Amino acid sequence: MGIYIARRLLGAVPLVLGIATIIFFVVNLAPGDPTALFFQQGVPPEILEQIRRNFGLDQPLHIRYWRWMIAFFTGDFGYSFAHARPVIDIIRETLPPTLVLAGSTLVLIFVSGVVVGVLQAVRQHRPVDRVLSVVSLFFYSMPSFWLGLMLMLLFSLKAHEWGLPFALPPTGMTSVDYEFMTFGERVVDRLRHLILPVATLSLVMAAGIARYTRGQMLEVIRQDYIRTARAKGLPEGRVVMKHALRNSLLPVITLLGLYLPLLFSGSVFVEVIFSWPGMGRVIVDGIFQRDYPLVMATSFIFALVVVIGSLVADILYAVADPRIRYD
Repeated sequence: MGIYIARRLLGAVPLVLGIATIIFFVVNLAPGDPTALFFQQGVPPEILEQIRRNFGLDQPLHIRYWRWMIAFFTGDFGYSFAHARPVIDIIRETLPPTLVLAGSTLVLIFVSGVVVGVLQAVRQHRPVDRVLSVVSLFFYSMPSFWLGLMLMLLFSLKAHEWGLPFALPPTGMTSVDYEFMTFGERVVDRLRHLILPVATLSLVMAAGIARYTRGQMLEVIRQDYIRTARAKGLPEGRVVMKHALRNSLLPVITLLGLYLPLLFSGSVFVEVIFSWPGMGRVIVDGIFQRDYPLVMATSFIFALVVVIGSLVADILYAVADPRIRYD
């Protein structure tokens, strides 16, 4: 396993270089001028030209590319044009909230999706299966940004108007009086702020996992070794959880590497809708402000997380099925 991981990490090096190159040229060849933030009536042209020199925008594209690559892979992400501060400081502030949102969603979608899928498979063609199929299809076909707005409308705005006890905060990561709360109150406050963004992301993706798990479970439980396990008198729960589910997880694990890009791209919209102080919101602001260093750094980190997620999915194959060996 160690040799396989080392080989995959070495193979990821040219992939990461390719991703960084594509991000640089896509961002720098996009229409617009970053110095437009400083365009004001009466500003002399020589001042604007000096700003371009300070940002390094007066250099040819290929020279800017090599300088950026050398600095980038030595840990220097440059300075944000719009925030006038190092990009690495902005990433340190915004990356943890995004990881909290994405990590919570990832755990929830796979746990709830697998549980619902298994329940549908063992209760095939029964009322529970039919109801869960309709609910899963309903959420699976729903855009995440629209679902977020509807959840905000129902469980925040309307719940406050109706005086319901379960009204949830619509935006932000903490309340205004967060600094004056006790430790337990702070934990509860953060969890309450996390419910709506996580629900928006997880309901759509968990529905897809549930339908995929159901199909895999229905295929596995018809195999001969499942009938043999039942004929030997094993409890139904052990047959389903130990024999059927474990062999159904391999295709589902593949979705881990595929759902990470969807998860991070979806978090961009969710963070904007719920004013979540994460990297997705920073990317959107950076794009509107043409903040090249910030957009390139955050986009690269998102792509790097996807590469790591693909490696983790391959490693989990061996955990789910001991017959798989990479060394």
